[in-house]
Amino acid sequence: MAINWRSEMALNLAQKQEVVAQVAEVAQKAHSLIAAEYAGITVEKMTAMRKKARETGVFLKVVKNTLATRAVVGTDYEIVKDELTGPLLYAFSMEEPGAAGRLIKEFSKGNDKLKAKVVAVGGKAYPASHVEVLASLPTRDQALSMLLSVLVEPATRVARVLKAYAEKDTVAAEGAPA
Repeated sequence: MAINWRSEMALNLAQKQEVVAQVAEVAQKAHSLIAAEYAGITVEKMTAMRKKARETGVFLKVVKNTLATRAVVGTDYEIVKDELTGPLLYAFSMEEPGAAGRLIKEFSKGNDKLKAKVVAVGGKAYPASHVEVLASLPTRDQALSMLLSVLVEPATRVARVLKAYAEKDTVAAEGAPA
């Protein structure tokens, strides 16, 4: 008996509704979305990318475009629904806006078959080249560190001025006749 893999792998209505609900829930909470063409990527590289995605707070999933289109309706990512064509991998940044960009950028270096097609952040769509911009965003820890250094700098300058002034008074007092 021949097995029709197409029908064996197809999702029934309940499974499709579950996938749409899952992706819609993720899209509601996500900071950014990158949809990338992935055809031709080896299983090993895809597995490594999924592992890295879990570690970095990126929801990574291959979903039929019709289901993804339904899932993004009513979210910030509805603006890209017309661009979701061809075999796509969806990467939603759940913790930091730049996480998906860094993931796609990192894995596209070693694989020319992985190409960003859609980039969306905060309800706006950007060209695929903006993966670089998204990837260059600082992580939350880096941003907090930068903010802290900006906040501490004025206090450090005041302390230096006061110290220099105190040293000047000390030198003047030592040099004055008694």
